[in-house]
Amino acid sequence: MKIVISGASGLIGTQLVKHLASNGHEVVRLVRRSPKSGEVQWNPKAGTLDAAALEGSDAVIHLSGAGIGDKRWTNSYRKEILDSRTQTTALLANTIASLSQKPKVFLSGSAIGIYGARNDEQLTEVSTHGTGFLADVCEQWEAAAKPAVDAGVRTVFLRTGIVLTPKGGALKKLLPLFKLGVGGKFGNGKQWQSWISIDDEIGAIEHLLTANVSGAVNLTAPNPVTNAEFTKVLASVLKRPAIVPVPTFAPKIVLGGELADALLFTGQRVIPAALNASGYAFKHSTLESALRSLLSK
Repeated sequence: MKIVISGASGLIGTQLVKHLASNGHEVVRLVRRSPKSGEVQWNPKAGTLDAAALEGSDAVIHLSGAGIGDKRWTNSYRKEILDSRTQTTALLANTIASLSQKPKVFLSGSAIGIYGARNDEQLTEVSTHGTGFLADVCEQWEAAAKPAVDAGVRTVFLRTGIVLTPKGGALKKLLPLFKLGVGGKFGNGKQWQSWISIDDEIGAIEHLLTANVSGAVNLTAPNPVTNAEFTKVLASVLKRPAIVPVPTFAPKIVLGGELADALLFTGQRVIPAALNASGYAFKHSTLESALRSLLSK
C-alpha cells in the first residue's frame, strides 16, 4: 500500500513508519521543512498541500498535534493545541475530498479525552462525549474530518489512550522515579488509566488500514487499571517499592490545576469495543505483560 503519514517524526509516527516500511508498504511522510526523498512538504497554517502528492494513495494516517502535556495551558497554548489538530485535519480532509483517486481510508487522530472525566463508568465508542477543554478539542478535531467522510472515504477516528513505551510519554517520565524507589500513586489512586502498549498502538493502526471499520475506535487495551493498580504493577515489574504517594497540590503548582487534573488526577475507564469486534488480537491485554515486554527491550 502507498500510505501518507502526518506526524511521522512523533513518538507513535516514528515507530509506525519503521513498522509499515518493514512490511513492504510505501510510506510518504508529510513534513513542514524542505522535503527529502519519500517526503512531501505541507504548511497547515497557510493551508497549503500539493494535492497531487496524495493522488492515488491507498491510505492517509494523520497523527499531527501539539503535545497535550508539553506546556502549561496558557490561553496561547490552548489555541496551539486546538489549531494544530483542527487545521491539519481540515486541510487533509479537504484535500482528500478533492482528489479524483481518493484513498480507501483516512485514519485520523483523536483521543479518549473526548469522554471527559467519568469516574468508574465503563466507556465505549457509543458513550456520550464529556465536558472540559480536552473533550471540546477532541470533538472539534473529529468534526474537522467531515469533508473526507462526506466524500465517501472510510474514516476512522483513532481515540488513543495512554501509549506505553519507555522511549517517551508517561512511562518514560515515571521510570526514573520508580527505579529509585520513590514512585507512588497520584492522589487517591482511584482514577482510571486506559493504556495501550506501543506495540498494540502500531498493530491496531495497521489493522485498521484494511479492517471493515469506520467512525470512532478506542485504541486502548481491554483491561484498564486504576492509578493505584498501575503504580503497583510498575513497581513490581521493576522490583521496587511504590510507597511514596504524590499529593495533588504539588503537580498543580508545577503544571496548573486543570492540566494536572486532566493528566494525573482524573481519567476514563475505556473499553476497545470496536477494536475487539473487528477481530484485532492484542499482543498485550494486561498491564503486567505489556510492561514486562516493553521494559525487557
